[in-house]
Order: sequence, then structure tokens, then C-alpha cells
Amino acid sequence: MASRLADSVFLFTAPHQSPFGSRKIATFPSPGICQLKWDGLQLKRIKHRRCSIPTKRTKFIQAVAIPVAPSSADSAEYRKQLAESYGFKKIGEPLPENVTLRDVIESLPKKVFEIDDVKAWRSVLISITSYALGLFMISKAPWYLLPLAWAWTGTAITGFFVIGHDCAHKSFSKNKLVEDIVGTLAFLPLIYPYEPWRFKHDKHHAKTNMLTEDTAWHPVWKEEFDQAPLLRKAIIFGYGPFRPWMSIGHWLIWHFNLKKFRPNEVKRVKISLACVFAFMAVGWPLIIFKTGVMGWIKYWLMPWLGYHFWMSTFTMVHHTAPHIPFKSSDEWNAAQAQLNGTVHCDYPRWIEILCHDINVHIPHHISSRIPSYNLKAAHESLQQNWGKYLNEAKWNWRLMKTIMTVCHVYDEMENYVSFDELAPEESQPIKFLKRLMPDYA
Repeated sequence: MASRLADSVFLFTAPHQSPFGSRKIATFPSPGICQLKWDGLQLKRIKHRRCSIPTKRTKFIQAVAIPVAPSSADSAEYRKQLAESYGFKKIGEPLPENVTLRDVIESLPKKVFEIDDVKAWRSVLISITSYALGLFMISKAPWYLLPLAWAWTGTAITGFFVIGHDCAHKSFSKNKLVEDIVGTLAFLPLIYPYEPWRFKHDKHHAKTNMLTEDTAWHPVWKEEFDQAPLLRKAIIFGYGPFRPWMSIGHWLIWHFNLKKFRPNEVKRVKISLACVFAFMAVGWPLIIFKTGVMGWIKYWLMPWLGYHFWMSTFTMVHHTAPHIPFKSSDEWNAAQAQLNGTVHCDYPRWIEILCHDINVHIPHHISSRIPSYNLKAAHESLQQNWGKYLNEAKWNWRLMKTIMTVCHVYDEMENYVSFDELAPEESQPIKFLKRLMPDYA
């Protein structure tokens, strides 16, 4: 259990689906709103209040309860209120159960799956150029402008990750050897072993929003939270103030332990690990030799922390929201998880350019074979054909505040329960965030 708990502290990515109901319990949402005052800041949080009846009586109660369920107009207004309170532009309505992932994939134009070598290598050129520019800015910037230079450089090397990400999904080149080489090289400045990440990330796509099988961000299990008082404070900090850097824990726990891989994967994992350790053994001493330990911090560590800020932030925004539930494997629906349980988020244009539109994320979960430079066209198609089911946001403080102060412990009915509801005396970090973080949408 301790090992599982340690993983849950650092696991990084999320879950979800249709916000209404479970096959085991008949549930109906109420459009009621409750206001939560956060010590001077006010977040309009709309809770999923539901009518819950044991399974064996479901058929009898449903006949009585159906007239109470909101009309389509009420449901639209309810989702609009939810979106405003959570910091979303739009919350999609539940996807009908008869829609399959194949239906959604077949609605996309064929051209979005086509690999274009010129566009692929142009993305490499953009990342190399922007990273070189970032290092130049770091070398020339006075101390008070260094944070801006680090922010640019950290965002630029996030573009390296996206290139390796395309390679891992076989959407960078038609030559698979080229993809493996480029992917490995792109990950090296990040000290990320390419093959271990690829194996785990493939499982995330296959099991997105599945309660225990998804390898990305998981909520905390209440049983673990209750049974591990020694780790509780670490969990609260990890899912609260430190959440924008939680990918560091995921990177460390998941990608360097050979026991986490199948026997047929171990050989490739070892090759990736050897490449990473060789880069560290050669690159780090060279940086220190030329610039000293402070130079290593200045030129490598700070941009690396900037990369992990985006890695964590992108992932939690893509997959974490109060209205998006996890599903057990017997209730999981691929189309609901990938189309209705993943979030599209707009960021400032310079971030999207440097990160190669990775935040146009819903089409990537519909099919990971869509190259990053075709994600926008694919998203436009999804908006035309499936727009009413999409969750969309523009990055803002309220969105981040909702995720970091509400989405903590798994709850079957509410999806999440916040730490300060379960352990108010130990949740000072969450209360501090509620007071500190702006509530601007």
C-alpha cells in the first residue's frame, strides 16, 4: 500500500467522462448553485447534487424521478453556470452511449492524419532556434530579467518534448528509425528516457480516465489518505502548492525503475536510460566546467523547472476538472473518455507556437496518430461535428484555482472532495492557496 500511496502522491494526469451518473446508482443532477467563500475570494462552485438510490430499487425510483430531471434548456444553463464557476468557456453535454470512438475518428478528414516532413522538421527548427535564443537571453539578461529568460527557455524546451511526443506516437516521420533517434535526442536535454516514457504514455491513451489503469494523473484514494497520516502532509502539498511541478515526481518514479516494465520492454528501456545517463555524465560536467555550479543552475536547472511547470500544468488542465469523473474498467467508455473527458485549453499564442499546439488536446486523444501541426484542423472538424460535447477553456487563474484547491480525493458521487473538507486542520496549504490565488476567469 505504501508503494501505491507514494505513486499516488506523484502521479500526474487525469481522468473522466459523462458528469451524470453511474450504472450502479441512478443519479440526476440538480442545477442548484452553492457559493463557497474563500477568505475574501469567492469561487462560484456548482456541486453535483444527486439523488442516489441503491441499484436494486433503481427501476422503481427512476419512474418517479425522471420528471424531476432538468429539461434540456435547464441542463444547458446548468452547464453554463458550471463552466463559469470552474473557469471554463464551455462544458460539453454528456456523449450518448451509442457513440463509439470509431464514429468520431471516421468523422475526421483524412488529411489530418497525413505526415508532412517539411512541417515536422520545421517544428524541430522552431524549437532549436527558440531554445538557442533562450540561452542567449539568459547569458545577457541582468539578474532582474532572468525569470523572463528562464520562462522563455523552459517553454522552448517543452517544444522538444512535444517533438519527442510525436515521435513516440509515430506521427513525426514515415521512417520509424528516424522517429526513435529524433525522439531520443529531443528528450535528452530534459533528462527524460524516451522509451520508458513512450511505454507508459501509450497506456495513458489506451486507458484515459480509467480509475486505476490510467498511468497519468490520479486523484488520491480516501483510504490511502486516511491510513497514511505520515504522508498526508506531503500529499496535501503535492496536490496543492507543488502541483505545477508534480511531473518531477512522475518522471522520477515511473521512468527509471525497470520493475515497472514488461520483460519485452526492458531492453529498449535500458538503451534509453543509457542515453540519458551518458548525457548527464558528459553534458553536466561540461556546463559546470564552463560556467560553474551557478551556471548549471542558471542554464540548465531553471529552464528544466520551467519545462516541468508546463508539463504538469498542461496535463492537469487536459485531464482534471470537478465535473469530469473517473470510471472503473467495467463502466469505462472510450468515446466518452477521449472526446467528453478531455479538455481543450487556449494559451497565449507564443506558448502555443513554442509548444507546437499540444494544448489542442482533444483530437490527440481521439487519435494519437494526428501530427501536432494538424491538431488545429482536427479540432475544427470536431467542433463542427461534435462541438456540443466538447470541454473548452482559456487558461486563467480561476481554472487553476479550481484544479489546485478542489480536485483532490476521489469520490464516486462528487468526483472529487477537497483536502480541507476531509482534514481541515491539516489543510493549511490549500486554505493558503484559496486566499492567495486570484479568482479571475
